[in-house]
Amino acid sequence: MPIASPAARLLACSALAPCLFAAAPALAEDAVDDSEQRTIVVTGARDEGSTATKTDTPIIETPQPITVIDDELYLAQGAVSIGDTLNYVSGVTANPYGPDSRVDGAFVRGINALQFRDGMRDIFSFYASIRADPYNFDQVELVRGPASVLFGQGALGGIVNLVSKRPEFDASGEVSLRYGSFDRKEALVDVTGPLGDTVAARLVARVRDADTQTDYVPDDRVMIAPSITFKPSPDTDFTLIGLYQEDDSGSTSQFLPLVGTILPNPNGRLPNDLFVGKPGWDRYDGRLLQGTALFEHRFGDSARLNLKARYIDSDLTYFTHYADSYSNPANPYILLDPVTGQPVLDGAGGFVPDPEQRTMRLYVDGTIARMEIFSTDNNVQFDFDTGSGIEHTVLAGIDYSFNSVYKTGGFAVEYFDIYDIDYAALSDYGGGLPSPTSVNEDVDQDQVGIYVQDQIRFADRVSIVLGARRDWTSAQSMGGATRRDSATTFRAGIIGEVVDGISPFFSYTESFEPIAGTASDGSAFVPKAGRQFEAGVKFHPTDTILVTVTGYDIQESNRPVSDDSTADPFDQIQIGELNSRGIELEGTAALPGRLNIIANASYNEAEIAGTGRQLDNVPKFNASLWTTKGFALGGDASLLLGAGVRHVGKNRSFGAAFPDGIVTPSFTLVDALAEVEFANWSLALNATNLFDKRYYSACLARGDCFMGSERNIMGTVSYRF
Repeated sequence: MPIASPAARLLACSALAPCLFAAAPALAEDAVDDSEQRTIVVTGARDEGSTATKTDTPIIETPQPITVIDDELYLAQGAVSIGDTLNYVSGVTANPYGPDSRVDGAFVRGINALQFRDGMRDIFSFYASIRADPYNFDQVELVRGPASVLFGQGALGGIVNLVSKRPEFDASGEVSLRYGSFDRKEALVDVTGPLGDTVAARLVARVRDADTQTDYVPDDRVMIAPSITFKPSPDTDFTLIGLYQEDDSGSTSQFLPLVGTILPNPNGRLPNDLFVGKPGWDRYDGRLLQGTALFEHRFGDSARLNLKARYIDSDLTYFTHYADSYSNPANPYILLDPVTGQPVLDGAGGFVPDPEQRTMRLYVDGTIARMEIFSTDNNVQFDFDTGSGIEHTVLAGIDYSFNSVYKTGGFAVEYFDIYDIDYAALSDYGGGLPSPTSVNEDVDQDQVGIYVQDQIRFADRVSIVLGARRDWTSAQSMGGATRRDSATTFRAGIIGEVVDGISPFFSYTESFEPIAGTASDGSAFVPKAGRQFEAGVKFHPTDTILVTVTGYDIQESNRPVSDDSTADPFDQIQIGELNSRGIELEGTAALPGRLNIIANASYNEAEIAGTGRQLDNVPKFNASLWTTKGFALGGDASLLLGAGVRHVGKNRSFGAAFPDGIVTPSFTLVDALAEVEFANWSLALNATNLFDKRYYSACLARGDCFMGSERNIMGTVSYRF
């Protein structure tokens, strides 16, 4: 019997999934039995998501797939970074380059997603800031596809929005102590409650001292996030959120050569925990200050005013070493003169290969970065009827953002034996930058946009979303001429409950994203632009079951990709067009007996138009399954068990040295949870990659490989009140 293609298998799963979930006759009141015991929340059909429309609209009335990951869910799944919160989300490849202590990353429909916080973008440059802390958020929201109509310059794949914890007028809190793999030691605090009849406050904090799976790379953090809410009347809320965060870390990504990792080397495979830098000099140390103001006033039931503003000040020191795997990806090892310690040259001026395949060039790269960001988003919402059974929610707004990034850097070259590194022989450059130093980046960008959206609801059965936006942007780099761009983007969508529990939908969306930097020929990048057609159906037989099946077609222009015509592996050019097409299945169910299930599968074909080959490091097929089950132990005690399996398909990378591509094999990981609660206390044990599978997240034809996440086990004792 022939084996069905991944697409056919996914279509079959999509057809059977609604029956699978609908077979359990769950009622909302049954699904939350044992309500005094903590349960892991999964998204329900009637839950509201604000990111996709900037209004409180139930998910089944929004004509596109939306995933809301509650903090209790992603913490139960063992998330220690924002990237980890997306491990069990359809259409997403989380941490595509493995665990990265510098940045969070995710491919959504084969394309990098942008990160927002409380609806305002908070990442504008690579390696100019530190990672957000998942403990500081109530939930993470993922909107797939273009979202420029409401958010301005945005990625085509989608946006990840982090929703900050805010003060509550009901007093509660928790204090936790944690110990785990890589000598992780943490203390966490989250306390909220009223300070008076009209004032509430909250304090969220984390202190961490930890190592990582990479030798000599720490993961230390101090995070303090105070907030206060003023509620002078039932219709007015004013919240101030502060954040101080300091990270002392390094780079867990060591960019190890292909020959010695996924490709054979006579000296054996390089260890996963290998560190190729200078202990004590290599670092990724940052300090982050944020201040956010959120204001909302409701004018009865018919109008609402929302005002937001944020200021971010970030300082970062990034010193790192990485092996030159790029000059000759197929054999990066060079022969050194035993007397001078310098490379031996051949008659043509090239390097003589090292017959023992041990010694390499070692790049030394250091930057000191400063970034400032100011963002504001202001809108008004009007709710009114234009006839019997015709309801409108009109949103009109204006937003503005400014960001300034300044980086000073230095670069040097050393030589080393990667199989027997003499760390003492490497220079520490007096604890500072290698000389000579120069300005690596000096960019100022600003953007202003106006937008309008109308959500029309017919007979409480059919919803139509129409939106338009106009953006103006400017960017000045290295004191040169100012580049100005503008764009108009549109969105339209419709969803209708044709029969009870079945809601097909269709949408069209556009995107616009200015890009800082220059191509390899020195010309400034022009903005990326894209559009998406999407169609699907949402099955919601009860309020606690939601299954979404979606097909999409994305087209993007002006995407930067590697310029293989130059020797520099980081040179880029902009291509004409990228296409991403696929199908996604996402199912969530909260069933009787405290049983929760999340099932996902996706198939994606993302390629540069005309090449017929998948984008580098983008798998075609992903799937995952997560489930938890609660048990009453008698008295005040209960047990919660959880388990999950994640599969990421193989991917391929192409380059001049490997015209047929380098294949990174697929991998499947297992995660687990066990938590006992008694009275106000809980003891939780989380494990990710439970069986410690060793794998590569990505191996690129440019010459380097990225290690996958090793097993991580954490034990947490918490007191909740």
